[in-house]
Amino acid sequence: MSSVVLPKVVLITGCSVGGIGAALCDEYARAGCIVYATARRLEAMDRLECAGDVCKLRMDVTVEESLRDAIKTIINTEGRIDILVNNAGVMGVGPLLDKEPQDAQTIFNTNVFAPLRLAQLVAPHMINSTASNASGTKGLIINIGSMLGIAAAPWDGLYSATKAAIRSLSESMYMEFNPLGIRVMLVQPGCLKSNLADNYAPSYNPPETSFYKHYADAIIAFMHHSQEPHIAGSASDLAREVVRKSDLPPLSLLGKPAPENLRWSPGWYVSVGGESMAFYIFGWLPRRLVMFLQWQAVGIRPSERTPLMKFIYGLCGV
Repeated sequence: MSSVVLPKVVLITGCSVGGIGAALCDEYARAGCIVYATARRLEAMDRLECAGDVCKLRMDVTVEESLRDAIKTIINTEGRIDILVNNAGVMGVGPLLDKEPQDAQTIFNTNVFAPLRLAQLVAPHMINSTASNASGTKGLIINIGSMLGIAAAPWDGLYSATKAAIRSLSESMYMEFNPLGIRVMLVQPGCLKSNLADNYAPSYNPPETSFYKHYADAIIAFMHHSQEPHIAGSASDLAREVVRKSDLPPLSLLGKPAPENLRWSPGWYVSVGGESMAFYIFGWLPRRLVMFLQWQAVGIRPSERTPLMKFIYGLCGV
């Protein structure tokens, strides 16, 4: 008797309308998955439109009880979680010297500690699940990082730091979870069209004590930089690539399943969006050169760039 292939159960955090989470909900639903969309406020998902049925749950990723309640609801209903997507995140635009200790705690709680805690809570259910496929894979954990995890940007130091942490965490998870049958995928989007500039720029106001008041225009321009029509990519394009790589089987060895210690998946990394290639190149360049290029690109007004940088960035449309 052939076994019945069950639809995958997917838990996605940070599914407010207009973001990466919403696009992922739509694509996983199109793929026939059972999707659980979560957000801190249910009303943030009121206008969430997807190709298939999506269950909406309230979940504050910084509250332990909220995490446990949402996971318990899914396990009690579906019996398993096949894919966890750690997408929820907050921004931290502004000079580091202007940030309060609580600002740093808030962004690290959401962007770093919450994905780690969710992985700790969901992984045991994956490991103990009887729904593993023929290749032995029992689950998939996807962490949404950022290209700023490769090359930090001025005026976004806290956010850059959290995404560098997510990159390192994902690499450790990849190695540690593989022997247990759990795949890990790191997604590092480039510039994507979002509501970021509209949501943050109007309210940005440097404190009276700031040493950076004369950079206010440059900081606001930085927020709008990723949304330039010739730069910004599509969250839907990213979501399609993530879903496509979600189904890639682990590599085989000479046509046979690879030994456990060699079972590395080709679907480990996804990057889609504006300036993705530039950041990939940054990863190979001397760090002081990268910092110079980042400062010239978004740290100052375009009119303040050196003549050479004006020429180079002009050719690139930056």
